[in-house]
Amino acid sequence: MAKFQRKNAWNQQGTFNNPDLLWYAKGVKEMQSRQLNDQNSWWFFAAIHGEDIAESTFPGWGAIPAPPSVPTSPLPSQSVKDTFWNQCQHQSWFFPPWHRGYLIALEDQIRSVIISLGGPADWALPYWNYLGPGDQYKMPPAFAEKNLPDGSPNPLYVDSRYGPDGDGNIYITSMASDECQSNTIYTGRNAATPKPGYGGPETPFWHGGTFLSGNLESNPHNLVHREVAGTLDIPDRYGIMGFPETAALDPIFYLHHCNIDRMWASWNAAGNQNPNQTNWLEGPTASGERKFVMPMADGSSWVFTPGDVNSLSQLNYIYDDLTLAKEPRLEDALTVRLTKFGVEPSMIAKEMNMDTGDKSELIGANQEPLELESSGVKTNVKFDKSAFKEMRSTFMKASASNIPDEIYLQIENVKGNMDVNTLTVTVNDKLAGHVALFGLRSASKKDSHHGGGGLTFIFNITGIFDDLHLTNSMDIDSIDVKIFPDSAIPETQKITVGRICIYRETQSL
Repeated sequence: MAKFQRKNAWNQQGTFNNPDLLWYAKGVKEMQSRQLNDQNSWWFFAAIHGEDIAESTFPGWGAIPAPPSVPTSPLPSQSVKDTFWNQCQHQSWFFPPWHRGYLIALEDQIRSVIISLGGPADWALPYWNYLGPGDQYKMPPAFAEKNLPDGSPNPLYVDSRYGPDGDGNIYITSMASDECQSNTIYTGRNAATPKPGYGGPETPFWHGGTFLSGNLESNPHNLVHREVAGTLDIPDRYGIMGFPETAALDPIFYLHHCNIDRMWASWNAAGNQNPNQTNWLEGPTASGERKFVMPMADGSSWVFTPGDVNSLSQLNYIYDDLTLAKEPRLEDALTVRLTKFGVEPSMIAKEMNMDTGDKSELIGANQEPLELESSGVKTNVKFDKSAFKEMRSTFMKASASNIPDEIYLQIENVKGNMDVNTLTVTVNDKLAGHVALFGLRSASKKDSHHGGGGLTFIFNITGIFDDLHLTNSMDIDSIDVKIFPDSAIPETQKITVGRICIYRETQSL
């Protein structure tokens, strides 16, 4: 039986009347009192996720305004840094399990401090359910207090949090959702044959760049990072939650990721399966790459694999509630779709939740790279006549045994030097979706782990094409795609897009 239960941070209205938050603050305070090169310090743990300490401008740690007062020395040895620092997994199928192991290690560190202070031995990290009912979309008030109940400075308070309106009011907008929970496939494909998956595409050790984010990572994960951090509308004011190199310095980071972990647990509890390939279960070491390793409170180093954290049943904690705002199923979405095409619901097969293999085909692309302006950018994506004709025929022949193609919009090689922005994408003036640029800067650096390929985003725009077909508007040779940033783009922080393309995904039983 699990020893620890992670509970909602909004218990007791999210104030310091919630003992989980009060003890969290005390544990964070103690960890922050330790030096950067101490493997049990708050700063060392933040660097495990990511760091750019040597950078002289933001997100260099020396450019972060206090509080917190972020150290840049003393540094650990190079061998220690090579072992522990800059491990976070993004745009990768390792995104959920690596962050789960990271939370377990941080929780172990803080629980050890709490016990030493005379606190509860069963303390567990709380989660921020920003998609929950009532006021839970707001940051728990304890994080906005400048002082603890005893009058001492609150270590949960961070100066560099600005919120979606840039005014310091931290809340999560309706752009964030748990629609990812409708996925029934964990592993998305890579950029050559796109199809969104829940956890991300198959990768080696992947510290950012070029591959597609899984849907859990894309939304809500990235959007929450962006909305806590703030906007670019006020120059030289950047929220630390907006960058992988600084995000884990903010105590709200761990409550955010605790909720992401809870969502993954809920997705599994609904009957969805994680990968069973050796390269996932054994982690990047299966292909000779870097291992996942965490410093523990007792001084040991915990080397773990995704297989070690595959299920809560293997671990020593549970969640008090795995209920999410809504938990749609792919079968229901398919039923809704084919019913619109005139197919009787009783005739629709329920086996459509399986991955049917690589059956993607590029059917159109724009002609040249784009530079995104503050007012947005528009481009025209022309279709290959033959591929578009084949795609269209699947709509004309729709039945329970002939599933129309799914259609995906892919925005490739998005590059820039500032993460804190969100893009809204439309197709023929209909919403395709929103994406936050979390990780853009590091993915665009030419000397980065993967050569500066930037970020790639994918949107399922099948519904837009369904509407074109059902309104007899499919007699087209191109579509218009528009991209709008939600913050101004200064001249020194331009964003470029390598290519915009459309893929068809053939559906079959």
